[in-house]
Amino acid sequence: MITENSSTQTYPFVFTGKGNEYFRIWIVNLALTILTLGIYSAWAKVRRLQYFYRNTALAGSNFDYHGDPKAILKGRLIGVGLLAIYNVTAGLNVWIALIAFALSMAIFPWLLQRSLCFKLHNSSYRGLRFRFAGDTGGAYRAFLLWPLLACPTLGLLGPLVHQRMKAYQHNNSRYGVSPFGFHAPVGGFYRIYGKALLMLGVPIVVGFALNGLGVFPTLGSTGLSNDQQIKVLGGLMIAFLGFYLLAFLFIGPWFAARVQNLVWNNTSLTPHRFASHVSARGLLAIYLTNFIGILLTLGLFKPYADIRLAKYRLEQIALLAEGDFDAFIADQTQSVSATGEEMAEVFDFDIAF
Repeated sequence: MITENSSTQTYPFVFTGKGNEYFRIWIVNLALTILTLGIYSAWAKVRRLQYFYRNTALAGSNFDYHGDPKAILKGRLIGVGLLAIYNVTAGLNVWIALIAFALSMAIFPWLLQRSLCFKLHNSSYRGLRFRFAGDTGGAYRAFLLWPLLACPTLGLLGPLVHQRMKAYQHNNSRYGVSPFGFHAPVGGFYRIYGKALLMLGVPIVVGFALNGLGVFPTLGSTGLSNDQQIKVLGGLMIAFLGFYLLAFLFIGPWFAARVQNLVWNNTSLTPHRFASHVSARGLLAIYLTNFIGILLTLGLFKPYADIRLAKYRLEQIALLAEGDFDAFIADQTQSVSATGEEMAEVFDFDIAF
């Protein structure tokens, strides 16, 4: 704990998970999921989340996860059922398939809202559970209306949609009776997306420049045969594709780091705030070494990679507590006990994988 001033105290998140411990959980989960044709995946998810939650600490106390595997299995069966209906109807008639797809999209926001309720209701800290208070109407606006409005704009409203989704999630989350708040401006999302697009647009600019200089049109006047011209063009296309892959490899961590910092630096838990300082270079180093490790071990490094990524991202976040944090927790516990809000509703399925 680092004291910033007389009233604000900084409590960094601490992750104590270890790769060798999680590897044993991961390999058993994988084996049993395969042997049961996927049915055990719900129990595997609970074991995985419990390990990560119970190894995440804040101010000397750990989080916990209480999800029921049967409820998760129910949610997954709903998801698989919807996918099966769409696949069956797609082979019958294109109009029937479109109707089935539209119906699936129509209930998707409701499923997401229930999933968020399930996730937070089954997450706890110091014995007190979180809660999601978002209504169904808000879910339809965030996850259906705004994306539909963004479609005709060719992505111009994409950052706005991202901001609205995060606002719906964070503004409707509760710890005890205290609400979380989300204050990230839309402009912050546009700046991140804009910079990412500028970096990805370099190959396009280079391509137009080469075309303007006559590189592509003059291939026919170089004396090369048709086969040779095809090979040259193929090589150029491969080079551009390789550049794009490298760009995504480097821009992906940059984008993830910037979004995490934007979201958590603008999230509060009345009266406390959060701070995030993820480095794009640090995240890139984690991604690269994880990718190499997974590749060289034919996938067996995956649990170690998950631990390394979770540890880095979590430990870059801190809670900036205003006043006595222990007193704040005690007040939440007393308020919940008095109002009974914590157990107001039990959510019986989760669609998240």
